[in-house]
Amino acid sequence: MREFSDQPPLATSFLPPVFRRGLDAVLYSSLLVAAAATGLTWATFLFWQDQIPVRLGALVFTATLFLYNIDSVLPYKHRQQAVLSARKRWMLRHRRALLLLALSSLAGALGLFWADGWQPLTLFLAHLTAISLLYSTPVVRRHGRWWALRDLPLLKIFLIAYVWSAVTVWVPALHLGKALREPAVGVLFARRFFFILNLALIFDIRDFTKDRLSGTRTFPGLFGLRATKWLGLAFLVVSALLLPPGVSAPHVLVLTVPTLLAGVIIWFAEETRPDYYFALLADGLMLVQFLVAYWVA
Repeated sequence: MREFSDQPPLATSFLPPVFRRGLDAVLYSSLLVAAAATGLTWATFLFWQDQIPVRLGALVFTATLFLYNIDSVLPYKHRQQAVLSARKRWMLRHRRALLLLALSSLAGALGLFWADGWQPLTLFLAHLTAISLLYSTPVVRRHGRWWALRDLPLLKIFLIAYVWSAVTVWVPALHLGKALREPAVGVLFARRFFFILNLALIFDIRDFTKDRLSGTRTFPGLFGLRATKWLGLAFLVVSALLLPPGVSAPHVLVLTVPTLLAGVIIWFAEETRPDYYFALLADGLMLVQFLVAYWVA
């Protein structure tokens, strides 16, 4: 087992301890991830020159908060012999609080789902929820071990990209009465899909040793870190070339800035970088896309 230092990252070592504890709580309880999912969904509404309904934004936020926190408290994860990063140690110390946050978020998401009349889309939303829950939950026993969806070779980044793209593009499209087969919807979905694929590879780089110890076959584990970075850049090039029909010049800025930043982040990503590198920069990229979209709207 590889151990990481308990010392705070150099970039945040000057911060008061109470501020660092607050930052850890925001990052490691998935509050930033939930805000990023809401921001990307909002950015899609802005692209179609509309505003996200408050309750829909709250639904995306609470559902994301539930899924990420319930994943972090799964019992089997705390029996794994893997890398104990600062993030993992924080989650272990606050496991009960994360479970309470997950359950309260679930209650909020179910209430919003019912209040906003999403019942006709139950099957559509249920399949996204099922993928998210089965992503880390071992359900199949094979060759003496339990397998989750993420354990299938090379599959996990595509599952992540699909769910995130479906939530942040298809859900706004359905709310606005757009058909999913419309060219503008399809191109925006594909663009978001390849953008998220790159972000997922960044986290595969972060989890290189953990995935190797748990037997999960990922792109870094099979092809090496340098090849993974080039693949991530290729995904970004594809994403950049997929411009929706009739896109305006300001929207090109919205779509380009996060893509360029994502290229820089994956190129300098290393497993040994502090947790803040991934939690703040990689997850924060999705909020950057929203902020730029909001600025030019």
